[in-house]
Amino acid sequence: METKPLNRGLDAARLAKQDEFYTQYVDIQKEVEAYLEFDPDTFRGKVMYCNCDDPFESNFFKYFAANFNRLGLKKLITTSYDGSPIAGQLSLFPEYDAGNGQRQRPKALAVILEGVRDEDGDGAANVTDVELFLKRNRAARIALKGDDKYPGGDFRSAECVELLTQADIVVTNPPFQLFREYVAQLVKHGKKFLTIGNTNAITYKEIFPLIKDNKLWLGCTNFNVGMFFVVPDHWEHFHHIDQVTGKKIARVSTSCWYTNLDHGRRHKPLSLMTMADNLKFSKHKEIRGKKAYDRYFNYDAIEVPFTDAIPSDYDGMMGVPITFLDKYNPHQFEILGSNLTVGTPISDVARKGSYAQGGPSFYIENGSGTYDRVYTRIVVRHRRVARPAGGTKK
Repeated sequence: METKPLNRGLDAARLAKQDEFYTQYVDIQKEVEAYLEFDPDTFRGKVMYCNCDDPFESNFFKYFAANFNRLGLKKLITTSYDGSPIAGQLSLFPEYDAGNGQRQRPKALAVILEGVRDEDGDGAANVTDVELFLKRNRAARIALKGDDKYPGGDFRSAECVELLTQADIVVTNPPFQLFREYVAQLVKHGKKFLTIGNTNAITYKEIFPLIKDNKLWLGCTNFNVGMFFVVPDHWEHFHHIDQVTGKKIARVSTSCWYTNLDHGRRHKPLSLMTMADNLKFSKHKEIRGKKAYDRYFNYDAIEVPFTDAIPSDYDGMMGVPITFLDKYNPHQFEILGSNLTVGTPISDVARKGSYAQGGPSFYIENGSGTYDRVYTRIVVRHRRVARPAGGTKK
């Protein structure tokens, strides 16, 4: 088993524009099934587009093809990318099996399924039938040539944008380095989507406003625990070898699902205690036993370092950790901004003690005449029936 640090190698790959790591089937299944629990018809009658997923390799394609009929899909479109460094890795189709001695890296193409039928007569319609169908119907494979600006299969190419216009829902794992541009395209075209991105994208200036305006939110699974991905065979930094496929698996701790598809967790109220009870009974020593919550020196809000320590009876503004978004119920709370969007730089006089260069941050006076900088915070307040403009102290 490889024991070297993982994220350093994965980050280096992303800088080298080789961040095409394949999502595990079990993670896709777990996430998608959570939406079906909330609404069994989430995908029924929809055109599904996986626009960063080589159909020869992608577990997104495998999952939606295998469950095409159960989900009630109208059409499944999957596109590959010309020059993918991982192409040929998972080998859904035998002609691209590394053991045949003649395998060539697949060029960019689109695979379009308008139905999955029992092709082999065994009484079931599954991925094996999809394989047979594609062998018998090569018209279902469309070559993607790209354009003057983008190579074949690039989600920004004219061919892929045209396919995007046909889609109802987009589900994929795009290159993390292009996440801003990728989400912007989906929003521009008004698409529903379920995608994987870097956890830090929550604070991106292009992404956070979408979260604030309730146009994008976190998915159902894997937040704050990382995800495991299939990586190329030549990859040196990995977590373990899959005992079934023999493929290398690496963990990326800073990865999670983003979506604008509704799910049940968004409607589950967060159970909270009053401010007095938190100060008396909280399991967190940073809260328990204090006389009051800390207030920021340079912003009118209280510091709440743990989501479960949010007081139920405080109507003012609160700075909470970004992990709060995993529990965010838009009916219970409203998001006002983050320290990066509403914070004001602390004065030079106050730049003593624990200070690090960066954007606007919140600071807490530490009692010795200096100020401590807190981690990234999202500013929220309880959503009440009626409230005056601005925050109120309590």
